[in-house]
Amino acid sequence: MKKKQIAILGSTGSIGTQALQVIEEHPDRYEVYALTANNRVEELIGQARQFRPEAVVIANEQCYPRLKEALADLPIKVYAGADAISQVVESGPIDIVLTAMVGYAGLRPTMNAIRAGKTIALANKETMVVAGELINSLARQYHTPILPVDSEHSAIFQCLEAQNPVEKLILTASGGPFRTFSKQQLAHVTKEQALKHPNWSMGAKITIDSASMMNKGFEVIEAKWLFGVRPEQIEVVVHPQSVIHSMVEFEDGAVKAQLGVPDMRLPIQYAFSFPQRLPSSFGRLDFMQCHELTFEAPDTDRFRNLALAYEALHQGGNMPCIVNAANEVAVAAFLADRLSFLGMSEVIEQTMQRVAFVATPSYEDYVATDAEARRMAEELLATPGQGCLHR
Repeated sequence: MKKKQIAILGSTGSIGTQALQVIEEHPDRYEVYALTANNRVEELIGQARQFRPEAVVIANEQCYPRLKEALADLPIKVYAGADAISQVVESGPIDIVLTAMVGYAGLRPTMNAIRAGKTIALANKETMVVAGELINSLARQYHTPILPVDSEHSAIFQCLEAQNPVEKLILTASGGPFRTFSKQQLAHVTKEQALKHPNWSMGAKITIDSASMMNKGFEVIEAKWLFGVRPEQIEVVVHPQSVIHSMVEFEDGAVKAQLGVPDMRLPIQYAFSFPQRLPSSFGRLDFMQCHELTFEAPDTDRFRNLALAYEALHQGGNMPCIVNAANEVAVAAFLADRLSFLGMSEVIEQTMQRVAFVATPSYEDYVATDAEARRMAEELLATPGQGCLHR
């Protein structure tokens, strides 16, 4: 059996490191062709020495000399910069590109990988949030499969295999660390509190997005493009136990759910092996320990970001791109103690109101929108007297 050659974009992050564990589990099936990282050069060096890929790329060009020197004794091609990441995915031998980069930066390399005919294992939800229509158009044009890696979208994908008519997609949300907090309490939460997710281990940015429920809002937008449904067919249900990863309700009223332990290696492996299921040594769900499964409606008054994401989805055009850019700026400001937790929603909402709307954006429009929205969000952060904007 010929081994599938895999490129992992964002190999030092949570998804990337777990993907390497999946590859370790099945060395007869998978081989690492390329690894990329943003800043974590020492981790990238360690991964390269262990997995011996054909190529490694560090986005931060200042880290290139260290990476080049550390791998000089190995026959590994070493590159640096965003352009190199976008180019390495086009390499002929690559079969699957796992897009596990964080944020808007994942858009261009994903587009290049699609044009090169690579199977996309999509973990970078911002790609679909920012430019879902464009990505779907490219995937159709180049006959490129896009396989979801997010646990929620993987769950829906697995439930949809029979291709029965769908009435509703139900995305589950843990509710994050602040599920029971009042709005008054949310006004004073710290980044240390926000970074303690009750069920999942993730990077800082996605953990903050989960706490604010923007992550769930992005997943709603992503689901529209992945599965071709209308916004009103996508429902969010808070399920604190994170046992049911998502559900599909069919036209006859039947509901299928995908259950499992909260372990991202499961959807990663399924994206790699689809349509097969491979054995794994990962944890199993113990129903004797599942004493209760509870569900509740999300509170979009306390967690305004979810409502803003739905609003952006209904408006369409470049509005989701605006939301994504403003959110990236707001999360960075919150992590830097420049912005309150509730202030993130204010920055996003005001940016949505001030950046020019484009109904049918091109790729160039997305690039311009992203830059303008970031500039506007930064301008809002620098303006005194903006209520929750400042700590």
